[in-house]
Amino acid sequence: MYTTNKDINNQLSIWLITMFFIISVMIIVGGLTRLTDSGLSITKWQLFSGLIPPLNQEDWIMYFNLYKQIPEFKLQNFNMTISEFKIIFWWEWAHRFLGRLIGICFLLPLIYFSFKIKFSKLLNFYFIFFLICFQGFLGWYMVSSGLVDRVDVSHYRLSVHLVLAFLILSLIFWSYLKITVLNNNQSFRINRFIPFCFLILIFVQIAIGAFVSGMDAGKIYNSWPLMGSTYFPNDNNISNLFKLSAFDDPSLVQFIHRNLAYVISIFYLLILFKIYKNKIYDLYKSVNLLGIIIIIQVFLGVFTILYGAQILIASMHQLSSIFLVSSCIYFIYVNTKFN
Repeated sequence: MYTTNKDINNQLSIWLITMFFIISVMIIVGGLTRLTDSGLSITKWQLFSGLIPPLNQEDWIMYFNLYKQIPEFKLQNFNMTISEFKIIFWWEWAHRFLGRLIGICFLLPLIYFSFKIKFSKLLNFYFIFFLICFQGFLGWYMVSSGLVDRVDVSHYRLSVHLVLAFLILSLIFWSYLKITVLNNNQSFRINRFIPFCFLILIFVQIAIGAFVSGMDAGKIYNSWPLMGSTYFPNDNNISNLFKLSAFDDPSLVQFIHRNLAYVISIFYLLILFKIYKNKIYDLYKSVNLLGIIIIIQVFLGVFTILYGAQILIASMHQLSSIFLVSSCIYFIYVNTKFN
């Protein structure tokens, strides 16, 4: 609780769950922007004037001419018409619009609550706002990597951008739980280090998933459980797996993403076994929910591979990752409250 005033707490909870929803939409739209190769359609970052989309044919021609100057158009989309450009433009514009909306929807209520609650109790929210602003900078830093000498953005910058989005989402959801979920006096719990390590693994998997997306690695080896006819991709040497260059190799990145999913699943089963063996009843609900989401996420991951990262399935896979992180945060929170 941030205050003993129930009305203020209710307002806080509504604000936080609204932010959680908007940021979730932002993550999905961001994924669709990547899947439709729309991220480089707007080549300038204009914080305020960029809010207004093209209003006439002259504006559209100006934006299209700017797009024609970058490698993605010259080397990949040189046959694109202005009508086709408008489609990818709107995806990127919507993504940036949501970014601005998130900033405004977070800042204005934060100012309001600053007059209602002690500043010291809002420090975590000011930190989240800083992360949101930094995320905006990272977004442009990511886009800028694809404007010169390459036809796409750096998958490293894409990964950092996505991981930070999930970090912001996690902090907001944790703050929401602090308001809405009552303390539990149950003395039994598992070592909090265990679920925290599990969450770290999930974040690593999200980062590797961004590598897969950024390099279009989901469009190769569209078979499962084998990669083609073998477990390890036959276009590679297993020794390459232990080099930093592995993260620049699409087949190795997909291999890592697949196998990290297996590691996460096994880790979860060990946690589940420990909880049920020790009959920690108060964790049953949260750990079972987490397990259901993991199963869904694994199935969607498999279908994403089998269908060559088809847009709808890949988007559902990303949506499921939001539920996965959220259910893990909930599990950690419930376990942490057992003190």
